[in-house]
Amino acid sequence: MSETEQTKLGVTGMTCAACSNRVEKVLNKMDGVEAKVNLTTEKASVDYDPSAVSIDDITERIEKLGYGIETETAELDVTGMTCAACSNRIEKVLNKQNGVKTASVNLATENAAVEYTPGLMEETDIIERIQKLGYDANVKTDDDDKESAKEKQIARMKTKLITSALLAAPLLLTMIVQMVGVDVPSILVNPWFQFALATPVQFIIGWQFYVGTYKNLRNGGANMDVLVALGTSAAYFYSLYEALKTIGSPAYDPHLYFETSAILITLILFGKYLETAAKSKTTAALSTLLDLQAKQARVIRDGEEVMVNVEDVAVGDQLRVKPGEKFPVDGTVMKGQTSVDESMITGESIPVEKDVDSNVVGSTINKNGTVEMEATKVGKDTALASIVKVVEDAQESKAPIQRMADVISGYFVPVVVGIAVITFGIWMAFVSPGAFEPALVAAIAVLVIACPCALGLATPTSIMVGTGKSAETGILFKGGEHLERTHQLDAVIMDKTGTITKGKPEVTDFTGDTDTLQLLASAEKGSEHPLAEAIVAYATEQDMKMVDADAFEAIPGQGIKATIAGKDVLVGNRKLMDEHGVQVDAAADLESYESDGKTAMLVAVNSEYQGMIAVADTIKETAGEAIQKLHDQGLEVVMMTGDNERTAQAIARQAGIDQVIAEVLPEEKADKVKDVQNQDKKVAMVGDGINDAPALAVADTGIAIGTGTEVAIEAADVTILGGELLLIPKAIQISQATIRNIRQNLFWAFAYNTAGIPIAAAGLLAPWIAGGAMALSSVSVVSNALRLKRVKIE
Repeated sequence: MSETEQTKLGVTGMTCAACSNRVEKVLNKMDGVEAKVNLTTEKASVDYDPSAVSIDDITERIEKLGYGIETETAELDVTGMTCAACSNRIEKVLNKQNGVKTASVNLATENAAVEYTPGLMEETDIIERIQKLGYDANVKTDDDDKESAKEKQIARMKTKLITSALLAAPLLLTMIVQMVGVDVPSILVNPWFQFALATPVQFIIGWQFYVGTYKNLRNGGANMDVLVALGTSAAYFYSLYEALKTIGSPAYDPHLYFETSAILITLILFGKYLETAAKSKTTAALSTLLDLQAKQARVIRDGEEVMVNVEDVAVGDQLRVKPGEKFPVDGTVMKGQTSVDESMITGESIPVEKDVDSNVVGSTINKNGTVEMEATKVGKDTALASIVKVVEDAQESKAPIQRMADVISGYFVPVVVGIAVITFGIWMAFVSPGAFEPALVAAIAVLVIACPCALGLATPTSIMVGTGKSAETGILFKGGEHLERTHQLDAVIMDKTGTITKGKPEVTDFTGDTDTLQLLASAEKGSEHPLAEAIVAYATEQDMKMVDADAFEAIPGQGIKATIAGKDVLVGNRKLMDEHGVQVDAAADLESYESDGKTAMLVAVNSEYQGMIAVADTIKETAGEAIQKLHDQGLEVVMMTGDNERTAQAIARQAGIDQVIAEVLPEEKADKVKDVQNQDKKVAMVGDGINDAPALAVADTGIAIGTGTEVAIEAADVTILGGELLLIPKAIQISQATIRNIRQNLFWAFAYNTAGIPIAAAGLLAPWIAGGAMALSSVSVVSNALRLKRVKIE
């Protein structure tokens, strides 16, 4: 079987959940295709087998269903062309690229306009292809700020809404005045005047509903457009029939419903306008992340600073970053010292000190020193770009809770049409026998009140806002299903080293004088052991001057032996001391340190005991608080480690953990997670190392510490940026808040339709009121989802 490929396509023209379900269902019937279609983001995520189906087949199928494929146009400045053959060659090659719809290259203006499908082709890919041909290309510069596609869409909707409202206003005024029994000018009740106002609303402004209806019915589907077109057309054409009666009988008093059709369309447009404007706010978190990116960089070329666009920075470039500026890309400090505000990545407000060989992350802020750096990751490979990609994927994914809504939405429209027909029949036969008008009004109200938009928006809007808020907090959910699953946890298993502890030994205790510390640190200076590094770091903090050893010997399993300034120095365990005849009277202190999980080393100079030093991998400052919060949330917390039982229990006591799984081999970690799962518990695994990856993958929710390895992060479902353990209970809290919000949305969407349909069928709801209620139901769902932005996460 061929290896599958994945792409994302923007799908235009979907108006409700029935549309997205239709597209998804049809694509999944194609050989070698698995697709997920998200109504809120208007994206189709497609896995396909290239040997069975081409991407052109997929896009053609979507277009045959009556929907469009989102395209963008790249405006490029092309340099290096010398004749028409050059421009023709570029144009010909681009037009053959998968994902390029049309390409036009103008030799005279040295411009290229390329229409392409995002997901299949990107602007950077086009530029790269032109460069491979031997030319150069850059994004066309334009001094005018261009509105985004979404802003233009909202502007067009606003224009249509205002026009529709102006035409429908006299009809609404006439209806209200007549209802209260006040005389109105004869022109307002003239059927042909009302016809003149209603017709452009019905067939020009409302033409989009007819087009949508035609495309859906042609392909055997039905969506919101069908309900709107049926309801408004029934009111309009019945009114036209009544108006025609007055031609032969001037005295005839027609029963007109032009205001119903015009007001319905206006209200529906109003609802869609508010909905689109509100939906645009659900992506605010992603826009905020994108806005964090640096725009320009100082590249050092031939010893000179050159300001370039950040897109033009290549791996290996040397950059200079001044105080107050953002690091343009990820890299390594080559020269200088500074402190860096990494809060946008880690959520930590305290600046991090950076020195030569320190890693820096693109878009973090250089606080107080000029540094030179080497670019190691650029473009899509940077940490921020990876975060943006995770958030995008999460916002486009579907949570399992959405499946129920999707199934119902798929059947909803045909059922509603059936209910409307039955309602009409019952009114004609039993409620008002032979009375056409009340039966028509009741049927129209049923059609209009029962739009499935709110049902389709209930889940994805909450997922988008929830994942966006979590990203702002420093928590990355890889998909909606993980966001949903996290709130169901019963137990959290944490790796010890690098997760609960800092993963780096530190000196915790020292008994001895400064001369002893100097000799000790000088002796350990020649060792690469992590414990030696901790001792040297401790001495450096004490401003201790170290000297080179005249001789150095590492004694496996015991310690080290060194000669410094003519003095013999021993550092190690009791066995080392015994073998060299050193008398030690500190057994009680040694056992006390070891019972606390510390590694204690004895120090002797010229065969005389001089003191003791204890080193331990200390727990993170907020570990205890984070674990207490997890306990408060009703979760069991278990620590898993390869360390011995005594050390593990000591760390567990400090962190407030009462369950320990110690002396676990790396290959056994996944099995230990399964053992807890076999107790009918939903389990989260928190880890940071390569050896944690299998356990992260097998857990119900894998949580990777962002300071850990890329393998662990790739295997996990959730990534905690910066290693802050307090983000773990926050992740669970965000999951709980999001799922609670989704359930509220689904409840009100179901309740609205369940209550609205029988009320409309009973003739207790005027069609125009039904239209307003339907429009506002979608807005209310999106607005409720937006409340997640204001939820306080503690």
